[in-house]
Amino acid sequence: MFKWCVYSIIFLSSFATIYAQEVPSDLKVTKIDTTFIADEINILAPSKAAFYSAVLPGLGQIYNKKYWKAPIVWGAVGTGVYFYVDNNNKYNRYREAFKAELDGREHEFDGTGDNVELTQTSLQTAQTFYKKNRDLSLFITIGLYILNIIEANVDAHLPDNALNTNISFNPTIFSMPTTNQTGFGATISFNF
Repeated sequence: MFKWCVYSIIFLSSFATIYAQEVPSDLKVTKIDTTFIADEINILAPSKAAFYSAVLPGLGQIYNKKYWKAPIVWGAVGTGVYFYVDNNNKYNRYREAFKAELDGREHEFDGTGDNVELTQTSLQTAQTFYKKNRDLSLFITIGLYILNIIEANVDAHLPDNALNTNISFNPTIFSMPTTNQTGFGATISFNF
């Protein structure tokens, strides 16, 4: 009988409403939602921008809606490609002339007609010079290409609406206590 009473009390108490103390409204803390709206942030945007810039330089900047950066990227990478092609063509000209000079054949720098006569040493020096410039142009072009990808990725990570423009610059005059001299300084503060 005792068991039956205990089970009945437990069963009936599970349906009862339990009241506790209520917190006055002036003591309640409300949390302000500071999260971004899910539609505004695309977590794949940086990788997409980097991918687009890897496929075609400047396309990542267009994807980030920074249209003015695309011609700068095209100009930088295009200039590097131009100097690579130009130095490669000149290197090949002097290389073919050097080979012809070694074989005793005629070439464009042998002094016949309107051509300038260059010695074997001059041809070898010019060949070395243009080869170094070609290789340097290639490295610079690759560096600009990689910089284009990095810039598109970083720009996609930092959307304009997430940046705070509250930056202040305060010049101050202060005296140094140890030397009793006046000094000038500046404070730069960023508000997040």
